Amino acid sequence: MTKYSVNKVPSDILILIAQNVVSLRKEQGWTQQDLAEKSDVSYGSIKRFERTGQISFESLLKIVESLKRLSEFENVLLPLKDSKRIKQLFES
Repeated sequence: MTKYSVNKVPSDILILIAQNVVSLRKEQGWTQQDLAEKSDVSYGSIKRFERTGQISFESLLKIVESLKRLSEFENVLLPLKDSKRIKQLFES
């Protein structure tokens, strides 16, 4: 959240995801180096991500896959299948 808004901004979400990854990594008993090796993402990228939330989307997906949570991304941004039909019902 910016200091002038109650809504989260993209950087807030990045930091939250990074914090969640740190928690999941620690639950596995993995070091940052372990996560780097298991995800095939450089150690430097892991360190930067955990500190700042900055990472490429592909690297994020590799990290999430190594943590066995990739399926959670499959439903992100799905089109609203029936939204057009529902809209037509209200316009009639």
